[in-house]
Amino acid sequence: MVALNSPSRVSDGRLPVYRWRLAPDGYATYRQLRALGLRPGGQDVAAQIERPRRRRGPLVAYLYRIDQAKPVRPMTPGRWAALAKANAARRTCPQCRRDAGYVIPPSLGMCTPCAYPNEQPAA
Repeated sequence: MVALNSPSRVSDGRLPVYRWRLAPDGYATYRQLRALGLRPGGQDVAAQIERPRRRRGPLVAYLYRIDQAKPVRPMTPGRWAALAKANAARRTCPQCRRDAGYVIPPSLGMCTPCAYPNEQPAA
């Protein structure tokens, strides 16, 4: 008999494959590592989990070993400045050059007043 947390099969790349929600302790997805303040740190994928779906292929999530993960690098002042500049560029309308106060949707490519100049704002 196979234990619940043992891999049900091995994928083509020789990674152990676990069923959804049955991964053993000590493994985490990328998002779970980030929530713990960690990053994979250059390690290879250790295993994967699959969630079966009807009429489509399974959802796959890659697992990393928590004991080999490294702490997330802290933000430096230069990185904070670059991030602020990038976010400001996403809010600046290329047509009127004003800060729209929100991220301009790529579908419009400009702020709402420039995209729809003939429409009056609702009172």
